Amino acid sequence: MISLALLESFFTQYGYAAVFLVLVACGFGVPIPEDITLVTGGIIAGLGYADVHIMFLVGMLGVLVGDGMMFMAGKTYGDKILRFKPVARVMTPKRYAQVQEKFDKYGNWVLFVARFLPGLRTPIFITAGISGKVSFTRFLLMDGFAALISVPVWVYLGDYGASNRDWLMNKVHQFQYGLFILIGIGAVVLGYFWWRKRQRIRFYHRKLRELRQQRQALRAVKKAERAQKQTQKEV
Repeated sequence: MISLALLESFFTQYGYAAVFLVLVACGFGVPIPEDITLVTGGIIAGLGYADVHIMFLVGMLGVLVGDGMMFMAGKTYGDKILRFKPVARVMTPKRYAQVQEKFDKYGNWVLFVARFLPGLRTPIFITAGISGKVSFTRFLLMDGFAALISVPVWVYLGDYGASNRDWLMNKVHQFQYGLFILIGIGAVVLGYFWWRKRQRIRFYHRKLRELRQQRQALRAVKKAERAQKQTQKEV
């Protein structure tokens, strides 16, 4: 995995363009940590090689372009993209099944959570595109909303701690753990509401079956009464 020092040297030399390209590569599933990339962009801003506010905008653009390209690839090529070897390495059949299960369970909120899940981000965005159930506008809103949380945290944290790496890396790890805890809590909450929704659906389906059975029984009774009256008339 690429080191922070190597990223810092690369970004210092090539500036915003380098940060943008690496973030797009992260969207393609290249094993470069997106959070470390954004932190490093903040570091070179803190060291005076860039403007931190422009770096934030570059970070937003980079992650949205990378994510959007994966989504559109899935939307454009459908299941065929799963036969493309670079994609097949990231999107294994097992992982594809896991992502589909998450979509069935949590709906479009999976797109929001995906921004904080490095191992599942690319498969989730590709699957969302393949499904055809998510418009690009909705995808951009969900992913963009999540990026507005993660991107400024990492960029401005890197800028603030640029001169104290030990403190900075400690805070990075703390934020990472904190995000995982929040995601876990969010998953539990969403799971609870999903369970409640399933219970309501089952309740309504049961009531509909009962009403249907009652109507059928009523029709049967009326039919029997008509048949009985007809028999009495014939007698």
